[in-house]
Amino acid sequence: MKFLNEQSYDPIPIYRVIDNKGQVIDRTEEPRIDNETLLNMYKTMVQLNQMDEILIESQQQGRISMYLTNYGEEGIQVGSGAALLPRDMIFAQYRELGVLLYRGMTVTEIINQCYGNHEDRDKGRQIPMHFGNKEKNIVTASSPLATQMPQAVGAAYAFKRAPNNERCVICYFGDGAASEGDAHAAFNFAATLQCPVILFCRNNGYAVWTPTNQQYRGDGIAARGLALGLHTIRVDGTDALAVYRAVERAREIAIQNKPVLIEAMSYRVGLHSTADFSNNAFRSVEEIQKWAQEENPVEKLRLYLEGRGLWNSDIEKQFLKEARDIVLRTIQEADQKKKAHWKEMLQDVYYVMPQHLQKQMNQMEKHLEKYKEHYPLDQFQSE
Repeated sequence: MKFLNEQSYDPIPIYRVIDNKGQVIDRTEEPRIDNETLLNMYKTMVQLNQMDEILIESQQQGRISMYLTNYGEEGIQVGSGAALLPRDMIFAQYRELGVLLYRGMTVTEIINQCYGNHEDRDKGRQIPMHFGNKEKNIVTASSPLATQMPQAVGAAYAFKRAPNNERCVICYFGDGAASEGDAHAAFNFAATLQCPVILFCRNNGYAVWTPTNQQYRGDGIAARGLALGLHTIRVDGTDALAVYRAVERAREIAIQNKPVLIEAMSYRVGLHSTADFSNNAFRSVEEIQKWAQEENPVEKLRLYLEGRGLWNSDIEKQFLKEARDIVLRTIQEADQKKKAHWKEMLQDVYYVMPQHLQKQMNQMEKHLEKYKEHYPLDQFQSE
C-alpha cells in the first residue's frame, strides 16, 4: 500500500526558448516568426510600458479612478496575442492590455475607456481596464475572479457545434482566480465536453497580496490540467518566444477539439492595482528588483532582436519617444472630451426599457431641469 502526495512526482518542467541574455537555448525550438511580426511584438511591449507609466501618473493625479499595471507580464500578453488568429475569441481578465494592443485596439480606444468619456465603447459604465471589442472578438472583462472561465468554455462549446469550425477561444486568468470554484468547473467542462479552448493561467506569484504558497499545495496550476484530462504545458512567461510557440501549438491542438491548459510562470513587478496601497509591504524590495532586472521580458526580447540585427539603441530611443508622445497626446485629448450622456446609465440593459426604469429616467430628467444650476451638465454629452 502506498499513498501518493505532491512529492511523489517530478515537477512539470518549464518550457523556454531564450535565456536572460536573449540567446536561443535550442535552435530546434526557435519559433519561425517573420521579422515584421517580431518587431511588432517588441513595439507593442514598449508601447504597453509607456501606457503603464503614464496612466499610473494619471491615476495619481486623480484623472482616472484606477489602473492595473502590466510590468513583468509583457511576454505573456504579447507572446500569446501574436500566436492567435483574429477570428479567435479572447476572454480577458484585467491584465491583458498587451493582448488587446496586439489584436489591434488603439491607444485612443484604450485611453477613452480608462477616462470613461463619451467615445468610450462602455459609455463610462465600466471601471478602467475592463475592455471589450466585438469587432475584434474581445469579450468585455468582468471584475469577479474566474467569472469568464465557464463563459469561455461555453463559447468554445458553441464553436465546436458550429459547422467547419476553425476558431478557438483563449481565456486568461491569474493564479488567484484558479482557486475559485468557477475555475474547477471550467477545467472539468472543457475536458469532458472536449472544447476548442486554451485556458491560460498567468501565474505571477501573488493574488493581490497572497503568495502562491498560501494559495495552493501541489505542483502549481498545471498539475490540475493533467488530473482533469487537459493537454497541459508550463512555460516561462518572461520569454515571449516560448509563450508564442506554446500558444501557437496549443491553438493547433485546441481546434481539434482538445482543450489545453497553459501555466505561464512570471512575476507581477508592479502593484496589483492603484487601489493597492500596501507599498509592497508583503514582499521585499530585493525580490522585486531581482525579477525586474534578471527576468525582464522586454529586455530579453530586445536582446534577441539586437542579436538578429533587427534593433539597436538609436531605433530604441526614437521609438520610445514616439510611444510616449502618442500616449501623452491621447490623454490630453481624452481629458477634453465630454462624459457620456447621463441617460446611458439606464440604457442598454433591456431591449425594451421596463416601466420602472422609464419612470426613474423621467424623474431624473425633471430633477435636472429644475436644479440644473447645481450640476456640471456642460461636462456631459448632450442628446
